[in-house]
Amino acid sequence: MTELLLTPSIDRTVLPSGVRVLTETIPSVGSVAVGAWVDAGSRDEAEPEGGITHFIEHMVFKGTRRRRGYLINQRMESVGGYINAFTSKEHTCFYARGLSEHLGRAMETVLDLVTQPTLPPKEIEKEKDVVVEEIKMYEDAPEDHVFDHYEALLYPDHPLGRPVIGTPESVRSFTQDDLARYIGQHYVPDRLVVAVAGNVRHADVVRHVERLLEEFDRAPNPATRAPSTSYTPSDLVIERPIQQAHLVLGTRAFGARDERRTTLSVLNTILGGGMSSRLNQNIREKYGWCYSVYSFVNVQTDSGDLGVYIGTDASRIERSRTLIEREMTKLAETAVSERMLTRAKHQLKGSIVLGLESTSNRMQRLGRVELVYGRTVGLDEVVGEIDAVTAEGVRELAAELFAPGQLSTAVILPEDR
Repeated sequence: MTELLLTPSIDRTVLPSGVRVLTETIPSVGSVAVGAWVDAGSRDEAEPEGGITHFIEHMVFKGTRRRRGYLINQRMESVGGYINAFTSKEHTCFYARGLSEHLGRAMETVLDLVTQPTLPPKEIEKEKDVVVEEIKMYEDAPEDHVFDHYEALLYPDHPLGRPVIGTPESVRSFTQDDLARYIGQHYVPDRLVVAVAGNVRHADVVRHVERLLEEFDRAPNPATRAPSTSYTPSDLVIERPIQQAHLVLGTRAFGARDERRTTLSVLNTILGGGMSSRLNQNIREKYGWCYSVYSFVNVQTDSGDLGVYIGTDASRIERSRTLIEREMTKLAETAVSERMLTRAKHQLKGSIVLGLESTSNRMQRLGRVELVYGRTVGLDEVVGEIDAVTAEGVRELAAELFAPGQLSTAVILPEDR
């Protein structure tokens, strides 16, 4: 790996207001990615306001004190860039990418969304229809919707078990006062991270942030989140008018700050991370029972899970589950060979480095790492953790996670099969 990737120029400044500013300077590129990260996600919502974080993500694009809604996207697109946003369980990110010469424009546009939204009542009512249609679209995609049911099994009666997007009922209930109250509570300086990656100077970025957030002086309000509930494995089977069966099988793991997090990533890579993984070779390639089978890891600050997805014919769903559990048992009972371990490590490191060839990915890594760990984490540290993973460590973790009776299963089956 090149020295540029292992030892990037990352700088961090905490402003008196509490806003954190991070930059990664990459002189060899001509672009810049700007992200405003708010430490608020769907797990910060009370049940009646489910989906409000995601709804606000939509609404800030409907207008700010500086410009009308249609001008927000136009401001970046007119110079060859773009602007967008996303909401997760714990964070909301508003981001833009453009040429380095348009750094000021990108930063002004993004930070304007976070600090100056007007939330027009007429637009709120229209956007409710948009989000409800988004929910319908999502529910019409069983390969996605099955994950909502799976997460509900892992986190019953907890915000982490509810969909980020909310429900039609909750979305229909939102008022301007609800949105303004939520923004006032969560969009505060000590929960805002500005992350910038590209051909920039840290001093320039800090100067822009200080100017643009000069009046952003809301009282601090650190995130106080309910800890994840206890886990009792359970199963759910539902039927829908579809052609293919969809299964997610998994178990609770641990949070991002657990020292075993890298071992979990290596385990995931071996089990179902790619075409050469055990699941793909022993279900798709050997039997031809599916087009898509893979394992995945979800990690929050204090909790996480490891699971497997497969889409297959309903007549093969139980046999597929048996094969998945067999692979899990093998990993729990017998340490993988050094050759397989080394291959998984190279695959994991390679995917990280390839991702870092994008300024957007680097910006996202800056923001996420800061919100989760409160510090910068160099790639050399990540690579060192991967290299330190042992075959026995993978086996021990698999034995813990895949112990008998630990798995939960969500299945969507075709009707009238």
